[in-house]
Amino acid sequence: MNTRKADTPEAPPSSDDLHAVYRHVLRQSPVAVEHIASEVGLTLTEASHACDRLTELGLMREEGGTPPAFVAVDPETATERVITPLERSIRAQRSTVEALRDQLSEFARVYEEQPATRDARGSVEFLATLGSTRATIAELAATCENEVLTSQPGGGRRADVLEEAIARDELMLERGVTMRTLYQHTARFSQGTREYVERVSRRGAEVRTLDDQFLRLLMFDRKVAVVGVEGNPGAAIVVREPHLIHFILSTFELWWVSATPFPVEWDNQEVADISEQLKQRITLLLSEGLTDQSIATRMGMSVRTCRRHIAEVMDRLGVKSRFQAGYLLGTQRAQGPSAPLPSGHVPSAPLPSGALPQLPYPAP
Repeated sequence: MNTRKADTPEAPPSSDDLHAVYRHVLRQSPVAVEHIASEVGLTLTEASHACDRLTELGLMREEGGTPPAFVAVDPETATERVITPLERSIRAQRSTVEALRDQLSEFARVYEEQPATRDARGSVEFLATLGSTRATIAELAATCENEVLTSQPGGGRRADVLEEAIARDELMLERGVTMRTLYQHTARFSQGTREYVERVSRRGAEVRTLDDQFLRLLMFDRKVAVVGVEGNPGAAIVVREPHLIHFILSTFELWWVSATPFPVEWDNQEVADISEQLKQRITLLLSEGLTDQSIATRMGMSVRTCRRHIAEVMDRLGVKSRFQAGYLLGTQRAQGPSAPLPSGHVPSAPLPSGALPQLPYPAP
Protein backbone atom coordinates (compact mmCIF):
# COMPACT_ATOMS: atom_id res chain seq x y z
CA MET A 1 0.00 0.00 0.00
CA ASN A 2 1.32 3.40 -0.94
CA THR A 3 1.89 5.98 1.77
CA ARG A 4 0.45 9.52 1.65
CA LYS A 5 2.77 12.41 0.90
CA ALA A 6 2.78 15.35 3.24
CA ASP A 7 2.34 18.63 1.32
CA THR A 8 1.74 20.78 4.41
CA PRO A 9 3.32 21.04 7.88
CA GLU A 10 2.48 18.00 9.97
CA ALA A 11 -0.60 18.37 12.24
CA PRO A 12 -1.22 16.28 15.37
CA PRO A 13 -2.37 12.78 14.44
CA SER A 14 -6.12 12.45 13.99
CA SER A 15 -8.25 10.09 16.02
CA ASP A 16 -8.80 7.91 12.94
CA ASP A 17 -5.06 7.62 12.35
CA LEU A 18 -4.44 6.71 15.99
CA HIS A 19 -7.11 4.01 15.87
CA ALA A 20 -5.76 2.64 12.60
CA VAL A 21 -2.19 2.44 13.92
CA TYR A 22 -3.30 0.83 17.19
CA ARG A 23 -5.35 -1.82 15.33
CA HIS A 24 -2.43 -2.64 13.09
CA VAL A 25 0.04 -2.94 15.97
CA LEU A 26 -2.42 -5.18 17.83
CA ARG A 27 -2.42 -7.56 14.83
CA GLN A 28 1.28 -7.38 13.93
CA SER A 29 3.22 -6.78 17.21
CA PRO A 30 6.07 -6.18 17.24
CA VAL A 31 6.16 -3.95 14.19
CA ALA A 32 8.47 -1.17 12.97
CA VAL A 33 7.23 2.32 12.19
CA GLU A 34 8.16 1.97 8.51
CA HIS A 35 5.94 -1.07 8.20
CA ILE A 36 3.13 0.74 10.05
CA ALA A 37 3.32 3.67 7.65
CA SER A 38 3.26 1.40 4.62
CA GLU A 39 0.38 -0.77 5.81
CA VAL A 40 -1.85 1.96 7.26
CA GLY A 41 -1.30 4.44 4.43
CA LEU A 42 0.51 7.23 6.30
CA THR A 43 3.69 9.11 5.66
CA LEU A 44 6.63 8.06 7.76
CA THR A 45 6.36 11.31 9.74
CA GLU A 46 2.62 10.80 10.34
CA ALA A 47 3.20 7.24 11.47
CA SER A 48 6.03 8.37 13.81
CA HIS A 49 3.80 11.03 15.36
CA ALA A 50 0.99 8.53 15.83
CA CYS A 51 3.34 6.05 17.48
CA ASP A 52 4.74 8.76 19.77
CA ARG A 53 1.22 9.76 20.81
CA LEU A 54 0.09 6.20 21.48
CA THR A 55 3.26 5.64 23.50
CA GLU A 56 2.47 8.75 25.57
CA LEU A 57 -1.00 7.32 26.21
CA GLY A 58 0.57 4.06 27.37
CA LEU A 59 -1.17 2.08 24.59
CA MET A 60 2.15 1.10 22.94
CA ARG A 61 5.66 0.49 24.07
CA GLU A 62 8.88 0.44 22.12
CA GLU A 63 11.02 -2.69 22.08
CA GLY A 64 14.69 -2.83 21.25
CA GLY A 65 16.04 -3.97 17.97
CA THR A 66 17.12 -2.59 14.64
CA PRO A 67 14.98 -0.93 13.60
CA PRO A 68 13.01 -0.42 16.85
CA ALA A 69 9.59 -2.07 16.90
CA PHE A 70 6.34 -1.29 18.76
CA VAL A 71 4.12 -3.57 20.82
CA ALA A 72 0.49 -2.86 21.73
CA VAL A 73 -0.54 -2.55 25.41
CA ASP A 74 -4.08 -3.23 26.64
CA PRO A 75 -6.00 -0.06 27.73
CA GLU A 76 -6.47 -1.19 31.36
CA THR A 77 -2.73 -1.50 31.83
CA ALA A 78 -2.26 1.85 30.10
CA THR A 79 -4.82 3.44 32.44
CA GLU A 80 -3.00 2.18 35.51
CA ARG A 81 0.34 3.36 34.17
CA VAL A 82 -0.74 6.83 32.92
CA ILE A 83 -3.87 7.90 34.80
CA THR A 84 -3.07 6.68 38.30
CA PRO A 85 0.01 8.94 38.77
CA LEU A 86 -2.02 11.91 37.51
CA GLU A 87 -4.83 11.19 39.97
CA ARG A 88 -2.28 10.89 42.75
CA SER A 89 -0.82 14.26 41.77
CA ILE A 90 -4.29 15.86 41.65
CA ARG A 91 -5.12 14.54 45.13
CA ALA A 92 -1.86 15.94 46.45
CA GLN A 93 -2.55 19.34 44.86
CA ARG A 94 -6.11 19.36 46.23
CA SER A 95 -4.76 18.63 49.70
CA THR A 96 -2.30 21.51 49.31
CA VAL A 97 -5.09 23.85 48.19
CA GLU A 98 -7.26 22.95 51.20
CA ALA A 99 -4.34 23.47 53.58
CA LEU A 100 -3.65 26.89 52.05
CA ARG A 101 -7.37 27.77 52.22
CA ASP A 102 -7.50 26.93 55.93
CA GLN A 103 -4.36 28.94 56.60
CA LEU A 104 -5.69 31.99 54.72
CA SER A 105 -9.05 31.70 56.51
CA GLU A 106 -7.25 32.09 59.83
CA PHE A 107 -5.79 35.38 58.63
CA ALA A 108 -9.20 36.44 57.31
CA ARG A 109 -10.66 36.08 60.81
CA VAL A 110 -7.85 38.20 62.22
CA TYR A 111 -8.54 40.86 59.57
CA GLU A 112 -12.29 40.90 60.23
CA GLU A 113 -11.84 41.27 63.98
CA GLN A 114 -9.82 44.46 63.63
CA PRO A 115 -11.53 47.87 63.52
CA ALA A 116 -11.23 49.82 60.30
CA THR A 117 -8.07 51.92 60.25
CA ARG A 118 -8.23 53.24 56.72
CA ASP A 119 -9.53 56.78 56.35
CA ALA A 120 -8.93 57.30 52.65
CA ARG A 121 -11.60 59.19 50.74
CA GLY A 122 -13.72 57.05 48.51
CA SER A 123 -13.49 53.75 50.41
CA VAL A 124 -16.29 51.26 51.03
CA GLU A 125 -15.45 48.43 53.43
CA PHE A 126 -17.39 45.29 54.30
CA LEU A 127 -17.42 44.09 57.93
CA ALA A 128 -18.45 40.44 58.06
CA THR A 129 -18.84 39.86 61.81
CA LEU A 130 -20.65 41.46 64.72
CA GLY A 131 -17.34 41.80 66.57
CA SER A 132 -15.69 43.80 63.81
CA THR A 133 -18.81 45.96 63.40
CA ARG A 134 -18.94 46.80 67.11
CA ALA A 135 -15.21 47.54 67.21
CA THR A 136 -15.51 49.90 64.24
CA ILE A 137 -18.51 51.73 65.76
CA ALA A 138 -16.66 52.09 69.06
CA GLU A 139 -13.62 53.53 67.29
CA LEU A 140 -15.67 56.00 65.23
CA ALA A 141 -17.68 57.07 68.29
CA ALA A 142 -14.49 57.69 70.27
CA THR A 143 -13.13 60.00 67.56
CA CYS A 144 -16.42 61.72 66.64
CA GLU A 145 -16.16 65.50 67.08
CA ASN A 146 -19.37 67.18 65.97
CA GLU A 147 -22.40 65.08 65.08
CA VAL A 148 -23.76 61.55 65.06
CA LEU A 149 -26.92 60.51 63.19
CA THR A 150 -28.60 57.19 63.96
CA SER A 151 -31.55 55.30 62.52
CA GLN A 152 -32.59 52.09 64.25
CA PRO A 153 -35.61 50.30 62.76
CA GLY A 154 -37.30 47.27 64.23
CA GLY A 155 -39.13 48.54 67.31
CA GLY A 156 -37.71 48.41 70.81
CA ARG A 157 -34.02 47.54 71.14
CA ARG A 158 -32.59 44.69 73.22
CA ALA A 159 -31.35 45.44 76.73
CA ASP A 160 -27.73 44.44 75.96
CA VAL A 161 -27.67 46.69 72.88
CA LEU A 162 -29.08 49.63 74.85
CA GLU A 163 -26.55 49.08 77.64
CA GLU A 164 -23.69 49.24 75.17
CA ALA A 165 -25.19 52.23 73.36
CA ILE A 166 -25.91 54.38 76.41
CA ALA A 167 -22.32 54.29 77.66
CA ARG A 168 -20.97 55.20 74.24
CA ASP A 169 -23.59 57.86 73.49
CA GLU A 170 -23.37 59.65 76.84
CA LEU A 171 -19.61 60.04 76.38
CA MET A 172 -20.17 61.66 72.98
CA LEU A 173 -22.89 63.97 74.32
CA GLU A 174 -20.65 65.03 77.21
CA ARG A 175 -17.98 66.02 74.64
CA GLY A 176 -20.51 68.31 72.95
CA VAL A 177 -21.36 66.01 70.03
CA THR A 178 -24.92 66.60 68.76
CA MET A 179 -27.07 63.50 68.30
CA ARG A 180 -30.20 62.77 66.30
CA THR A 181 -31.81 59.34 66.44
CA LEU A 182 -34.71 57.77 64.54
CA TYR A 183 -36.83 54.86 65.75
CA GLN A 184 -40.06 53.35 64.55
CA HIS A 185 -43.29 54.25 66.39
CA THR A 186 -43.36 50.80 67.97
CA ALA A 187 -40.19 51.62 69.92
CA ARG A 188 -42.31 53.98 72.06
CA PHE A 189 -43.93 50.95 73.70
CA SER A 190 -40.55 49.51 74.80
CA GLN A 191 -39.74 50.38 78.43
CA GLY A 192 -36.01 49.91 77.93
CA THR A 193 -35.96 52.13 74.85
CA ARG A 194 -37.98 54.82 76.64
CA GLU A 195 -35.48 54.84 79.52
CA TYR A 196 -32.60 55.16 77.04
CA VAL A 197 -34.34 58.05 75.25
CA GLU A 198 -34.98 59.80 78.57
CA ARG A 199 -31.30 59.63 79.53
CA VAL A 200 -29.88 60.86 76.22
CA SER A 201 -32.59 63.52 75.86
CA ARG A 202 -31.54 65.07 79.19
CA ARG A 203 -28.09 65.54 77.64
CA GLY A 204 -29.39 67.22 74.51
CA ALA A 205 -30.03 64.36 72.09
CA GLU A 206 -33.05 64.54 69.78
CA VAL A 207 -35.09 61.42 69.14
CA ARG A 208 -37.97 61.00 66.69
CA THR A 209 -40.07 58.12 65.37
CA LEU A 210 -41.61 57.05 62.06
CA ASP A 211 -44.46 54.67 61.32
CA ASP A 212 -42.66 52.77 58.53
CA GLN A 213 -39.39 50.95 57.99
CA PHE A 214 -36.11 52.61 57.07
CA LEU A 215 -32.41 51.82 56.79
CA ARG A 216 -30.27 50.93 59.80
CA LEU A 217 -27.25 53.23 59.97
CA LEU A 218 -24.93 55.42 62.02
CA MET A 219 -23.18 58.44 60.53
CA PHE A 220 -20.29 60.21 62.22
CA ASP A 221 -19.38 63.84 61.44
CA ARG A 222 -21.01 63.49 58.00
CA LYS A 223 -17.86 61.72 56.84
CA VAL A 224 -18.29 58.04 57.70
CA ALA A 225 -21.45 55.91 57.71
CA VAL A 226 -21.91 52.41 59.09
CA VAL A 227 -24.81 50.85 57.18
CA GLY A 228 -26.62 47.62 58.02
CA VAL A 229 -26.51 44.65 55.63
CA GLU A 230 -29.73 42.98 54.53
CA GLY A 231 -30.21 39.53 56.01
CA ASN A 232 -27.08 39.67 58.21
CA PRO A 233 -27.63 41.62 61.45
CA GLY A 234 -23.99 41.29 62.51
CA ALA A 235 -22.46 42.58 59.28
CA ALA A 236 -22.15 46.17 58.10
CA ILE A 237 -20.72 48.34 55.35
CA VAL A 238 -18.45 51.26 56.25
CA VAL A 239 -18.87 54.06 53.72
CA ARG A 240 -16.47 56.97 53.29
CA GLU A 241 -17.12 57.75 49.62
CA PRO A 242 -18.33 61.41 49.59
CA HIS A 243 -21.13 60.98 47.03
CA LEU A 244 -22.58 57.99 48.88
CA ILE A 245 -22.29 59.89 52.16
CA HIS A 246 -24.26 62.78 50.60
CA PHE A 247 -26.98 60.40 49.42
CA ILE A 248 -27.29 58.70 52.82
CA LEU A 249 -27.36 62.05 54.59
CA SER A 250 -30.07 63.40 52.26
CA THR A 251 -32.16 60.30 52.84
CA PHE A 252 -31.79 60.61 56.60
CA GLU A 253 -32.92 64.26 56.45
CA LEU A 254 -36.05 63.23 54.52
CA TRP A 255 -36.84 60.67 57.21
CA TRP A 256 -36.16 63.22 59.94
CA VAL A 257 -38.57 65.89 58.68
CA SER A 258 -41.27 63.22 58.30
CA ALA A 259 -40.83 61.94 61.85
CA THR A 260 -42.43 63.06 65.11
CA PRO A 261 -40.64 63.70 68.45
CA PHE A 262 -40.29 60.78 70.85
CA PRO A 263 -42.00 62.01 74.07
CA VAL A 264 -40.39 61.09 77.36
CA GLU A 265 -43.74 61.54 79.07
CA TRP A 266 -47.02 60.98 77.25
CA ASP A 267 -50.71 60.60 78.03
CA ASN A 268 -53.39 58.19 76.93
CA GLN A 269 -54.43 60.38 74.03
CA GLU A 270 -50.92 60.30 72.60
CA VAL A 271 -50.86 56.52 72.92
CA ALA A 272 -54.15 56.41 71.00
CA ASP A 273 -52.81 58.76 68.32
CA ILE A 274 -49.71 56.65 67.74
CA SER A 275 -51.80 53.49 67.66
CA GLU A 276 -54.02 55.11 65.05
CA GLN A 277 -51.02 56.06 62.90
CA LEU A 278 -49.84 52.47 63.04
CA LYS A 279 -53.25 51.25 61.90
CA GLN A 280 -53.19 53.73 59.04
CA ARG A 281 -49.85 52.43 57.83
CA ILE A 282 -50.98 48.82 58.25
CA THR A 283 -54.08 49.68 56.21
CA LEU A 284 -51.85 50.90 53.39
CA LEU A 285 -49.61 47.83 53.52
CA LEU A 286 -52.64 45.55 53.70
CA SER A 287 -53.97 47.13 50.50
CA GLU A 288 -50.63 46.29 48.82
CA GLY A 289 -51.16 42.60 49.55
CA LEU A 290 -48.30 42.12 52.04
CA THR A 291 -48.39 39.10 54.37
CA ASP A 292 -48.77 39.41 58.14
CA GLN A 293 -45.09 38.56 58.60
CA SER A 294 -43.98 41.13 56.02
CA ILE A 295 -46.14 43.86 57.58
CA ALA A 296 -44.92 43.01 61.08
CA THR A 297 -41.27 43.13 60.00
CA ARG A 298 -41.74 46.42 58.19
CA MET A 299 -43.60 47.98 61.13
CA GLY A 300 -41.11 46.74 63.73
CA MET A 301 -43.67 44.78 65.75
CA SER A 302 -44.45 41.17 66.57
CA VAL A 303 -46.69 39.16 64.24
CA ARG A 304 -49.19 38.76 67.08
CA THR A 305 -49.47 42.54 67.58
CA CYS A 306 -49.67 43.06 63.84
CA ARG A 307 -52.55 40.59 63.54
CA ARG A 308 -54.41 42.38 66.31
CA HIS A 309 -54.16 45.65 64.39
CA ILE A 310 -55.20 43.92 61.16
CA ALA A 311 -58.27 42.48 62.92
CA GLU A 312 -59.27 45.99 64.02
CA VAL A 313 -58.78 47.31 60.47
CA MET A 314 -60.96 44.49 59.10
CA ASP A 315 -63.59 45.25 61.71
CA ARG A 316 -63.68 48.87 60.53
CA LEU A 317 -64.14 47.69 56.97
CA GLY A 318 -66.88 45.28 57.96
CA VAL A 319 -65.20 42.30 56.28
CA LYS A 320 -64.42 38.77 57.41
CA SER A 321 -61.27 37.94 55.45
CA ARG A 322 -57.99 39.48 54.37
CA PHE A 323 -58.99 38.86 50.77
CA GLN A 324 -62.07 41.04 51.15
CA ALA A 325 -60.07 43.70 52.98
CA GLY A 326 -57.36 43.74 50.33
CA TYR A 327 -59.94 43.97 47.56
CA LEU A 328 -61.80 46.88 49.17
CA LEU A 329 -58.64 48.78 50.03
CA GLY A 330 -57.20 48.17 46.56
CA THR A 331 -60.43 49.49 45.03
CA GLN A 332 -60.28 52.57 47.20
CA ARG A 333 -56.67 53.28 46.23
CA ALA A 334 -57.42 52.81 42.51
CA GLN A 335 -60.30 55.33 42.72
CA GLY A 336 -58.20 57.93 44.51
CA PRO A 337 -57.66 58.99 48.11
CA SER A 338 -61.10 60.63 48.37
CA ALA A 339 -63.07 57.70 46.91
CA PRO A 340 -65.59 56.21 49.37
CA LEU A 341 -65.67 52.54 50.21
CA PRO A 342 -68.51 50.47 48.72
CA SER A 343 -71.83 50.97 50.50
CA GLY A 344 -72.52 48.84 53.53
CA HIS A 345 -68.95 49.12 54.85
CA VAL A 346 -67.66 51.33 57.59
CA PRO A 347 -64.95 53.67 56.22
CA SER A 348 -61.44 52.89 57.32
CA ALA A 349 -59.06 55.40 58.86
CA PRO A 350 -57.63 57.77 56.20
CA LEU A 351 -54.42 56.69 54.56
CA PRO A 352 -51.26 58.67 55.36
CA SER A 353 -50.62 61.63 53.11
CA GLY A 354 -47.29 60.98 51.39
CA ALA A 355 -45.09 57.95 51.39
CA LEU A 356 -41.85 57.82 53.32
CA PRO A 357 -38.66 57.66 51.25
CA GLN A 358 -37.57 54.02 50.96
CA LEU A 359 -34.25 52.59 49.89
CA PRO A 360 -34.55 49.72 47.42
CA TYR A 361 -33.99 47.06 50.06
CA PRO A 362 -35.24 46.52 53.61
CA ALA A 363 -33.17 47.28 56.69
CA PRO A 364 -31.54 44.30 58.39
